[in-house]
Amino acid sequence: MGRQARGEFMDPSEVQVFHCVQRCVRRAFLCGNDPYSGVCYEHRRHWIRQRLEFLASVFGIDCLTYTVLSNHLHLVLRSRPDVVQSWNDQEIARRWLLLFPQRREKDGAPAEPRQSELDLIVNDAEKLAERRRRLSDLSWWMRCTAENIARQSNREENVTGHFWEGRYRAQRLLDEASVLACAAYVDLNPIRAALAEDLVSSQFTGAKDRIDDLRDRNTRTRMSNHEWERSLHCHCSGWMSPIEIRETVDPVGSNSNTSPRRASEKGFLPISLTSYLELLDWTGREIRRGKRGVIPDHLAPILERLGLDRNGWCDLIVKFGRYFKRAVGTVEHIRDEAVQRGQRWLQSPGCLR
Repeated sequence: MGRQARGEFMDPSEVQVFHCVQRCVRRAFLCGNDPYSGVCYEHRRHWIRQRLEFLASVFGIDCLTYTVLSNHLHLVLRSRPDVVQSWNDQEIARRWLLLFPQRREKDGAPAEPRQSELDLIVNDAEKLAERRRRLSDLSWWMRCTAENIARQSNREENVTGHFWEGRYRAQRLLDEASVLACAAYVDLNPIRAALAEDLVSSQFTGAKDRIDDLRDRNTRTRMSNHEWERSLHCHCSGWMSPIEIRETVDPVGSNSNTSPRRASEKGFLPISLTSYLELLDWTGREIRRGKRGVIPDHLAPILERLGLDRNGWCDLIVKFGRYFKRAVGTVEHIRDEAVQRGQRWLQSPGCLR
């Protein structure tokens, strides 16, 4: 049976959250030390992180978290067409020309577009509308990630041909419970793969970037977690979406933004940064030890608030990548989405219970 077209479940005009996975062709080494050739590709992790940070500053898409492993990468992305709609025509054209520049600086960075270059897009209504739609399209984000890294890697090895194994994999996350489970799965991937002992030693993950900034906050200011995540002081994680969302402070649909490094200041979980990291730390230690301990009392309410099974939490994280398919959410969310779209693919066993 052929794979379903992405256009049937990915809509750039809607605010949607997806877990995206991109793998190297034939599981070749993207990063790290290749034991077969003896070549070290560790520096490519920096390439990828720099590319993701650049894309976060251009697209109307929030990166919730990420992980770069030896032969693949994980991203949790949220499209923000509401933010893109708030940009004027000049801004749309400018951002698009930063992605696909007609000129570059001596160091290879995109040159600031000239007015004549902007006008070619602004004065063409059809082209302008298409560019606006693409700036909130997750597929274009993944394309701009994969193509850039493939070109750099092939140039480095002096080869041509495919670097990635076809299309990326995408799972839609339908509710906060599925977003929490997926974010934890992504942030804990190096620990599950026995590449790190704990979060502090898990390099090139969203959780590690947040931990590094949190340490800096504790030595510099008494800001709350909520204020700190939205400040300009977060050098490592300031390009990602904040963790905590407060409906009274961050109303749904709010486009206010104080940072040029990301699309919006909107969080994605009803828990604090500290609570999220504590839950991750406990889960990672239990998974690394191969045990299934009792969730501490101060962490249990996090799962209960989101309707997650506290007894099966660790098993959920371990099985997340291979058990869930196109959509992840509670049974109710799966069925509601299926009815709304008139599609059967959503009526799958991939749900949180």
